Parts: sequence; structure tokens; C-alpha cells
Amino acid sequence: LLLENNFPFKEGILVFLFSNQIKKKQQEVVGFLEANKIDFQQMDIAGDEDNRKWMRENVPGEKKPQNGIPLPPQIFNEERYCGDFESFFSAKEENIIYSFLGLAPPPGTK
Repeated sequence: LLLENNFPFKEGILVFLFSNQIKKKQQEVVGFLEANKIDFQQMDIAGDEDNRKWMRENVPGEKKPQNGIPLPPQIFNEERYCGDFESFFSAKEENIIYSFLGLAPPPGTK
């Protein structure tokens, strides 16, 4: 089980996924990160209760839907919550994805 202040994952961008559901949104996030050579780690929440629990507990309250259960994809930079698919999509469209992810942009980009 996860301890309150024990961050059990590798450093970097974490993308929490749910197998066989919401695939299109997940594929868009993963495809974008891969195409832009942004290192990330996919976290399966379907088969891993600890991942599911961590994701649900670490999405801020104001970002949770009315039922209180956020759906993937949810994006974190280590323990810092970046946002959900809609936030990711907006940041991508506004060309502020590196800021959204909490990363320094590569040289020559914004």
C-alpha cells in the first residue's frame, strides 16, 4: 500500500491510463508525448489498485467530477497534478504544453 508521503513512481511525467476504455483520448496524449520525445511513464489503473487509488487521491477536489471519481487520462509531473484530457488538449491547442506539463521547453520552442 502507498504511504501518505511515499511517492512510489519514477520521476517525470506520469500518464494514468485505463485499459480498453477512453482509448482515443489516451492514445492522443501518448501519441503527442511520443511524437515530441517527452519522456513519460504509463500507469495502468485497470489492473493495479495502488495506481488507481493514487490517481484518485491526487486529482484535486475541484478537478473531480460530481461522482468524485476522475477518469483517465489524468496527467501528473511526479506528484504535481497537471490536468485531465481537456486541460491537455487546451494546452496543446494554445501551444503551452511544456508549461502545462511543468517542463522547460526545448531550445527553439515556446
